[in-house]
Amino acid sequence: MVVGTTIARKGRRMRLFTALWPSDAALRHLTSAVDRLYRDRLAAATAGLRKFRFSGSERWHLTLCFHGDDADLDDVTERLESRVARLLATDPAPPRLRLAGCGTFRGVLWIGVEPETTEDDRALRALVRAAGGDPHGYRAHLTIARWAAGRAARELLTGLFTGYAGPWWQPRELTVVRSDLRESGPEYRIAHRVGVTRASSG
Repeated sequence: MVVGTTIARKGRRMRLFTALWPSDAALRHLTSAVDRLYRDRLAAATAGLRKFRFSGSERWHLTLCFHGDDADLDDVTERLESRVARLLATDPAPPRLRLAGCGTFRGVLWIGVEPETTEDDRALRALVRAAGGDPHGYRAHLTIARWAAGRAARELLTGLFTGYAGPWWQPRELTVVRSDLRESGPEYRIAHRVGVTRASSG
């Protein structure tokens, strides 16, 4: 997988989503928490699951909006830049966030994203709206593990991260990401970056 490579050619239709990436410090903290899991606890929590695996930290991101399997890169980036410019004109402060809590979807283990204040929650939802997503009912999370089949012992699985909370961080940019499906899983490449602070938006 490649993360951080900017796609120079535009005007192409591709599978795209807009994302936030946690700070390096936040990713290191969560990586350390995953590495410290007792093997016996992990084995008990995943005993009924087939092909359970943690993904690499380079894949850990918050999806703000999925644009579809046949999105136009020019259209997505132009809309994003316009919406972010309007947002920065009235509300330049990005949200203060931390990784905290844990939950499951079908086949997915995720870590939650917690705003520090109600203003930070509002600022995060404003970024979701700028990305083209629906801020109502939005649940910010990072997918950190998947399994192919089996019923999760949810309490055991989420209990692996009981009380987990990482360091606070603030995003500096939104990224439009191209996702290509490979046999080994999705490959992500940065297609476009848009700063979400006045200092980084130029």
